[in-house]
This record gives sequence, structure tokens and C-alpha cells, in this order.
Amino acid sequence: MAKAKVLIVEDDGIIAMDLESRLKSFGYSVPGIVSYGEDAVKKVEECRPDLVFMDIVLKGEIDGIEAADQIRTQFNIPVVFVTAHMDEDRLERAKLTLPFGYVIKPFSGQRA
Repeated sequence: MAKAKVLIVEDDGIIAMDLESRLKSFGYSVPGIVSYGEDAVKKVEECRPDLVFMDIVLKGEIDGIEAADQIRTQFNIPVVFVTAHMDEDRLERAKLTLPFGYVIKPFSGQRA
């Protein structure tokens, strides 16, 4: 059975590497890490992951919410938002993208 592929979209390199390490330790494959919303959409088209872990605040022209909306619309791939920035306005915008879930930073390494 192939490992599930999880694309990481995170502009903080330390957090991205930590997430990658945790995901791999749980048996997932990480086909890439990108920092920009625009690159996330391109990488999804290229590697067709099973899931995307998406930070909301990103470098570049589009934020994680816009990137998630494009990914859902174009590829129907689920997105889990991973963020420390979840104010009411962002939460309402994020809900419109029909996310698979939310992980609030900082997070622990415990499995649910």
C-alpha cells in the first residue's frame, strides 16, 4: 500500500521541517514543502498529494486561504489549515473553502 502524500505549505522553514519530520514519523510521504500560495497550487498540480497542510499567512501574492480555495476548486484535494493566526475574519474566510480541518500552532506531537 502506498503512503499517503501530504504537501506542506508553510513559510517558516523550522515549522515546515518539524511538520515534515512528524508526518514522516507517522508514515506519510511528503512530496514537497513550499512557502508561497502560488507555488502551492503549482505543486499540487505537479504531485497530486492526498492532503495539503496549509498555513494561512504566506509569502507571495495570495494567502493560504486563497490557495486552498484554488486547490479545492481545481483539484478537489482536501486542505488542513495549520496556523497561529485564526482571528474571526480569517476563520470566516477559511470556512468558505470547506477545509478538511484546522491545526492551531503551536502543536504537540501526540497522536489523536
